[in-house]
Amino acid sequence: MGKEKSNITVFEHEWLRTDRGEQKLTSGQFEALQQFYGENGVPYYSLIHHGVRFNEYVGVIQIGKTIIEVLPKVDKLKSTGDEIKSTWRGVLVSMLRAVGVFDIHAPSRSDLHLRSNSILDLYFELFIKEVEYLLHRGLVKKYRKTEGNRTALKGSIQFAKHINQNLVHQERFYVKYTTYDKEHNIHAVLYKALRLLSYINTNVQLNSRLGALLLDFPELYDIKVTESLFEKITYDRKTDPYRNALGIAKLILLNYHPDVKKGANNVLALMFDMNVLWEQFVYVSLRKHKGSSTSIVAQNTKNFWKPNNGYHSKMKPDIVLNKGMEDCVVLDTKWKNLNGYNPSPEDLRQMFVYMKYYGAKKVALVYPGVENQNQSGQYYDHSSHDSKDLSEEECSIISIGIESDIRVWQRDIHELIISWCLFKDY
Repeated sequence: MGKEKSNITVFEHEWLRTDRGEQKLTSGQFEALQQFYGENGVPYYSLIHHGVRFNEYVGVIQIGKTIIEVLPKVDKLKSTGDEIKSTWRGVLVSMLRAVGVFDIHAPSRSDLHLRSNSILDLYFELFIKEVEYLLHRGLVKKYRKTEGNRTALKGSIQFAKHINQNLVHQERFYVKYTTYDKEHNIHAVLYKALRLLSYINTNVQLNSRLGALLLDFPELYDIKVTESLFEKITYDRKTDPYRNALGIAKLILLNYHPDVKKGANNVLALMFDMNVLWEQFVYVSLRKHKGSSTSIVAQNTKNFWKPNNGYHSKMKPDIVLNKGMEDCVVLDTKWKNLNGYNPSPEDLRQMFVYMKYYGAKKVALVYPGVENQNQSGQYYDHSSHDSKDLSEEECSIISIGIESDIRVWQRDIHELIISWCLFKDY
């Protein structure tokens, strides 16, 4: 029999419960999510009575064979039909591709014809494609030091261990020597990821390719995967093509949490902060179309305050255009739907500080929206005795309508922001 699976699709900020709703959690799934949440919590969701409420993180959480897909959504539409889910799934994948999350070495991206039920399937296929690419190129060999008994003297003899182990086997030598082969940590990590995928994969279209890879890939030792293991991996001319495969392997292996008690509800979480993704997406969209006379930096840090004793505080706006120039502009991105309300006082105060500290001509808060809109508002004159006086300093609200066509969307982002800036190279 094939592997059984069930998929649950929700939007950010929605909830799933065990006792109500069209889509329900089983008690085992809820228990697994509670255990994964732990004492310190996770940012992806919060625990509620008999269920969980998802936050501004999107992506997938796999519990056993069940995939919970959390999609972004900022409009007011109440329908959650398959067409809307498919549209938002495409928007999410497009954004992840644009910011470089799905960079691959595979010869042709058009080969990715898998009908994915979630971005988890896409991740798995990308990893498979990367490993297929590496096998086609030929796996690299590396030098490694090893020791053990051999029937021929090779390398340096280890006298203490030789005498201890070979008193009655004088035909053997306990030696330490160098071997040049494919048995090294990089391949051990990829092999471990392949074995994990063959265990947790629920997409039957990938089963045969995973099986073929496990037959072709050298069978290696089990390796303990930690963050420090990946930090120790160094890349050179021969191993640089491994970067993407190792990047996906790291994401999968470090985010996999086995259920040590029951073994049935293992958890794999691949989630993305939509605030960070939106900021990066706006940034790469502006860079993609920017003119030669416009400079752009992201997350530019400046010292803001220093106590008499201790460390200084910093400010970090999302995007600064033409930093240090007369037409400097500061943008801060927010992944939320204002629904006709004003931005929060905290956001407006923050933009006022950015304007002063960067000497910006303009500042704006950039939101996703149903349609393209640009609205400006003036700050009150803080130097005036009359509390009703307005200054010339303003903060704009730029709402950018979401497009399913990624190229159109990125062009709209650039055109709307640059036309608001009134840069000469627009």
